[in-house]
This record gives sequence, C-alpha cells and structure tokens, in this order.
Amino acid sequence: MRRLRQSKGWSQEEFAHEAGLHRTYVSDLERGARNPTITVVDKLAIALDVKVGALLDSHEAS
Repeated sequence: MRRLRQSKGWSQEEFAHEAGLHRTYVSDLERGARNPTITVVDKLAIALDVKVGALLDSHEAS
C-alpha cells in the first residue's frame, strides 16, 4: 500500500483524505499495527485505483 501511495506522489494525509480515512489510521495500516476491515480495504483500493486483490497480495502491497 505504501508503495502504491508513494507512486501517486501522495503523503499519508493526502491518501487518507482520498480514502475518507484518518491519517493516523493510514499510518497504522502501513506499519502493520492495524488490520483493516474489507470495507476499509475497498476504500483504499478505490482511492488508489487498483483492484482489492492488489492490496491483499503481499507481493503487490509491500
């Protein structure tokens, strides 16, 4: 997820805004401190313009 966010040139703040989430929550997700619900994964995928599977595949999401 971090790599995808950075490829768009977004800060965590910008990404969180695009996904409708709080920046600290995005930070926690990127650090592996939280596990997102499928609803959150969907929001992240929509914001990043990728399929949900791209976020669930550990090779794509790292």
